[in-house]
Amino acid sequence: MQWLVDGYNVIRRDPDLRAREAESLEAGRKALLHLLAQARGAAGDQFTVVFDGARVSGGNPSEGRIRTIFSRPPRTADDELMRLARQWREGGVVVSSDRKIQDAARRAGCPVLTAEQFLDGLTASSDDEREQPEDDRPREKRGNPRRLSREARAAQRALRRLREP
Repeated sequence: MQWLVDGYNVIRRDPDLRAREAESLEAGRKALLHLLAQARGAAGDQFTVVFDGARVSGGNPSEGRIRTIFSRPPRTADDELMRLARQWREGGVVVSSDRKIQDAARRAGCPVLTAEQFLDGLTASSDDEREQPEDDRPREKRGNPRRLSREARAAQRALRRLREP
């Protein structure tokens, strides 16, 4: 499974990562990459983290299963994520709270997680995993009202995969 992560979007949704970014952009990026390196996830899972702009410092090469991409003008990180979603389709999971990216990923066939869902999945233990409360479930227009939508089920499968030891 290929995780396609909107880097700055995730950083700015977590208080600890946001505090590191306040020190410097590079510190925020390193903190996110360190968090991803600690992720359990399935053995074959890989993370591609996309950032806007160019790398200022040479930095360390990405760790084994983590790859970083910096967008080059005139393309943005959003453009890169949408391109990667079209490339990976069902084999990728897009992580972004940006509605435009989410919509493009769904059209491409990728499961989508918000930055908050992803961060919760990274930090939750498998013992903490619990079903989504009935009232928080997305509403269906037709079909079984107790069953989650196809997109919501795909997102849940991705979260379970992220939590695997």
